[in-house]
Amino acid sequence: MIYYTLNNLLGQVVAIFRWHGILLDTPEPWQLGFQDAASPVMEEVIFLHDQIMFILTIIITAVLWLIVRALTTKHYHKYLYEGTLIEIIWTLIPAAILVFIAFPSLKLLYLMDEVIDPALTIKAIGHQWYWSYEYSDYGSDTIEFDSYMIPTSDLNNGDLRLLEVDNRIIVPIQTQVRVLVTAADVLHSFAVPSLSVKMDAVPGRLNQTSFFIKRPGVFYGQCSEICGANHSFMPIVIEAVSLDKYIHWVANWSAETD
Repeated sequence: MIYYTLNNLLGQVVAIFRWHGILLDTPEPWQLGFQDAASPVMEEVIFLHDQIMFILTIIITAVLWLIVRALTTKHYHKYLYEGTLIEIIWTLIPAAILVFIAFPSLKLLYLMDEVIDPALTIKAIGHQWYWSYEYSDYGSDTIEFDSYMIPTSDLNNGDLRLLEVDNRIIVPIQTQVRVLVTAADVLHSFAVPSLSVKMDAVPGRLNQTSFFIKRPGVFYGQCSEICGANHSFMPIVIEAVSLDKYIHWVANWSAETD
């Protein structure tokens, strides 16, 4: 009950910050923390991270206190060879902490692997050094396109260096999307941090992942597997729009290819 109350409160705070334009969906220079979550799985990842950091803070504080106390006190047990009680304590407490961390971790691990009734399937194919995408849910009107990074010399004001592409992935919000990931040449990796998506692209093999985007936005990722000289020039851009805009985009694409 407390968990869901905290989650709802956090969601309201996030909504307020987003309304005022404080939350961003792009990486910041020298950023150390996570990007803003745009999917339920990423929210769970951040929640688990914060939970573990809280535990680590308590442990580090306790260890530092013990070190300072040991260095400053003049009293010690010179002939203490065993202490059953203290041994039980320093065995049970770490075990309980590990269990407290393990259960949410396992839950999240299985949640990330679960693909729940996808309404849309996209195939992402990694190449040296660009991505190609296929929307094959529309019968003979398959949508196919390549996505190349826009060179720095062609960027407009406000564009992000090494992250903009000529063709974005367009998906509807509030929709379960499955992504089939493979590669045409060498190992690549399809990764979008805001969505907690990271899946290896292996030649000759289809891997799958999924995401559910809760709000409109543009979400950036990159190839996360060293794949050659231009590995850092393989950005991924996912634009999440309303269902009406997505249907309009599909209709326009089909009309252009006819």
